[in-house]
Amino acid sequence: MPAQRKRKAEASTTVDENCPAVAMFRQYQLELDTKHDKHERLVKLSRDVTIESKRTIFLLQRLTGSSPDIKILEEALEKLKAIENTKLLSIAKELDQEDPYKFLRAYSPGLQEYIEAVSFYHYLKNKKLVTLEEVQKDLTFKSTCSSVDGIDNELSQLTTQKVENGNSEKTKIPDTQCKVICNESEMDKELREVQVHVPPTEYFLGLADLTGELMRLAVGSVGKGDLDTPFQVRDFLQLMQSGFVSFGNCGREIGRKLSTLRQSLQKVETACYTLQVRGSEIPKHMLVDVLSSGPSDYGSNFDNDMAANDD
Repeated sequence: MPAQRKRKAEASTTVDENCPAVAMFRQYQLELDTKHDKHERLVKLSRDVTIESKRTIFLLQRLTGSSPDIKILEEALEKLKAIENTKLLSIAKELDQEDPYKFLRAYSPGLQEYIEAVSFYHYLKNKKLVTLEEVQKDLTFKSTCSSVDGIDNELSQLTTQKVENGNSEKTKIPDTQCKVICNESEMDKELREVQVHVPPTEYFLGLADLTGELMRLAVGSVGKGDLDTPFQVRDFLQLMQSGFVSFGNCGREIGRKLSTLRQSLQKVETACYTLQVRGSEIPKHMLVDVLSSGPSDYGSNFDNDMAANDD
């Protein structure tokens, strides 16, 4: 019984919303809720950017040869611009007047995938890498939209109702919270520049992912009769590797991507060796199967296939 009376007494106690300490913690609650909501929105947008960027890469993989199809390049460019003007623009608005590094982990996967798609497009079109300045320029926008979504919802959430003795009354909104939200709403009406900040590390990680697509391009082009692309890709990957290994102290992620780069380069170099040394021995219709197998299986696979054909 004493415990029940104590719980009832605790339940009947009211919180003085005019207390400075309560108002301070209400402000902390608002800031944390706003941060968590923004983080979740950025994660969802990053996931959408990743999906659309992968679709663009799959489209670009249809290109082979020294003279790629202009229509496919134009279609890929339209997809990239659509990603920039929708999902990435929304990310830029969310990051407006925010520290981008605070939310970097939320949109980093989508940004890296986008950089991979853009760099793949630039390589197929111009045979060179896209620069960090070019990527940052494409991700800088002019916008008049609000960077804080749901301001009216925040005001309504702050104006909550409570019932005491059958009488309904509204809690008082602290003046500091009203001023912050209203000032943000007025400032967002002005035309200003927003951007998705691209740190150099994210740029390098996106370029490192490009090496896998170039390796697939080199092997796939052989099946379509293009024997020049593998050697061009080999030279390009060797230049990329020399640039990456020139880094001093680098993070764990770059080190892992560098290992993948070496593996992709090794596969392309082995394919070029096979084409150069044994290309005259292997029929063209068997080149892709030979290049797709492991390096140690080149000779055995080829000999077994030739023996089967003789039988």
